[in-house]
Amino acid sequence: MTRIKVCGITRPEDAVAAATLGAWAIGFVFADSPRRVSPEQAAGIASGVPPGILKVGVFVDEKPDAIESIAEKVGLDLLQLHGSESPQLCDALGPDRVVKALRVRSKESLARAAAYVGHCYAVLLDAWDPSASGGTGKAWDWALASVAEFPRLILAGGLSSGNVGEAISRVHPWAVDVSSGVESAPGRKDPERLRAFFSAVRKAE
Repeated sequence: MTRIKVCGITRPEDAVAAATLGAWAIGFVFADSPRRVSPEQAAGIASGVPPGILKVGVFVDEKPDAIESIAEKVGLDLLQLHGSESPQLCDALGPDRVVKALRVRSKESLARAAAYVGHCYAVLLDAWDPSASGGTGKAWDWALASVAEFPRLILAGGLSSGNVGEAISRVHPWAVDVSSGVESAPGRKDPERLRAFFSAVRKAE
């Protein structure tokens, strides 16, 4: 079964909707983004999430002490790192709870991603953008991805109900990550788009 992570959660009702539909995880962005939330906001939303739904914090080159402080305050299960964090930092934070995100531009990008295998819980591959670390809403050349190199591959970047089926059939990811593809506006998830996305994933399995 392909797991589904709904990222960029900013409202309690969106977290509940994702959980009700069967999300594996929800994501809170603590980096510069229109979907950024404070640790206090995230903690309030997380308190209403049913048991069993993983809570993921998204960080970009944040100091380890700050990451740990936010993780404790919110009750994060996984730490998603979107910056230039090294494999050694992943080890220090705990490889069993780090998701290392990398932006894919070429085969060389994937070679860099492979260096993190064994140093993190999962590798997330996102679209490359010269000015953004993630959440661009852009799709990328999924043919570049090789599941054999990444035992737990999370596929992100421009996914929506209209293309996630193709993405799953081509890449066979361990999980998919969606944000802007189910929104009516940045940070506001649309119930109908959420339902359509979950339905498209299930039909592709």
